[in-house]
Amino acid sequence: MQNYREEKIDHVRELAMRVLQRVHVEDAYANVALAETLREVQLPERDRRFLTELVYGVTKAGASLDYMIGCYVADIRKAQPAIRELLRLGFYQIFCMDRVPPSAACNTAVELAKKHGRRGADAFVNGVLRAALREPERAAFPEGRDAYALALRTWHPKWMVERWMRTYGYERTEELCRCNNTSAPLSVRVNTLRTNRDALMEQLTAAGAQVRASAWVPDGIVLAAHGALDELAPLREGLAQVQDESSMLVAHILGAEPGMTVIDACAAPGGKTTHIAQRMENRGRILAFDIYEEKMRRIERNAKRLGISMIETQMRDAREIGAAYAEQADRVLVDAPCSGLGVLRRKPDARWKKSVRDAKTLPSLQRDILASAARAVKHGGILVYSTCTMEECENAAVVRAFLETHADFALEETGAFLPMQKTTERMVQIMPETDGPDGFFIARMRRL
Repeated sequence: MQNYREEKIDHVRELAMRVLQRVHVEDAYANVALAETLREVQLPERDRRFLTELVYGVTKAGASLDYMIGCYVADIRKAQPAIRELLRLGFYQIFCMDRVPPSAACNTAVELAKKHGRRGADAFVNGVLRAALREPERAAFPEGRDAYALALRTWHPKWMVERWMRTYGYERTEELCRCNNTSAPLSVRVNTLRTNRDALMEQLTAAGAQVRASAWVPDGIVLAAHGALDELAPLREGLAQVQDESSMLVAHILGAEPGMTVIDACAAPGGKTTHIAQRMENRGRILAFDIYEEKMRRIERNAKRLGISMIETQMRDAREIGAAYAEQADRVLVDAPCSGLGVLRRKPDARWKKSVRDAKTLPSLQRDILASAARAVKHGGILVYSTCTMEECENAAVVRAFLETHADFALEETGAFLPMQKTTERMVQIMPETDGPDGFFIARMRRL
């Protein structure tokens, strides 16, 4: 640490540096690390937004940001962790943010380097950032329509872009990638056990949020603007649950009714589970399974906050459900573990944590879970399979493989069970860049 003046330290940028170190060194999730930091410190709303943009922006830019820095530095990996994050923050502000004066981005990074770096770190940071300001053209991404160039320009792993280009073509892949770099709309589900949509919209508006009714689900509200979620009284009081619109579709398509027995095979974190309970008017029985104890406790906490008493949680591998509960459920939901490529907007670090190996390993697991869960469905009952991805090998291919070996199940016209925007689709695929909500897949099957 070198001599520095505390009054010249920008504490929002310092917080961003610390959160990013947790993400890149400790492998923490960016949204979790940021949320914990925001709870620990009291920041004005403007600073909260700036901190969020810095953390999420740098995390999303990932390898593309390091490519830019590499145009001025031989090997950023040799720098101290704190100095690496300061360079990333500096480059993100200089090249990706219009509202930040370049001099401010540079000067604040230099002061933080004095506080957190070894001797000479401030001169190193100053030299790199000043070079970027003098010769920004050196950091330009390559032109062209190849996957590598598009991946760099849109902040995605090359393998992911290659995969999408094979499926969707160049233009749609570019649109999807750019969509992933936008802020996902925040939506909440009305707790219909305690209130209705109109009343909740009035309460949210009174609390300072800008709201509109969902066009996808009758119990959904989209918040165009809002303050800290922890401070929204309707959420604290259990009048609503944060949940994406496409995720809300699942409970409607499942069609569970009061008095039924329902199994949620992969229930955590419980958004769909509690939604199903609401649709059942908190009457009947829901068995919610997952393999993580803390996630099961989260379901229980959410259920208590929402006033739901019919959910029974149990730690159990979904592949064991069929043997333990053969033909006992009127409705079974398999919201399968998946690559999660439909929700990349919400998880800024997810694209860099994913692997092409997922496409090889996940379908086998998904098929096993689906086959086991199917045994728990009563004759005449409904089995719903869903994921938050757009990958055909995890979606339609899994359903087709299941149906080929289970002649006692028939695929229904899933789109006909959508609550508002009904379609004739046999299997429903929501795409974020064209539809708006998160990428999602849903298929509804009946046991004959």
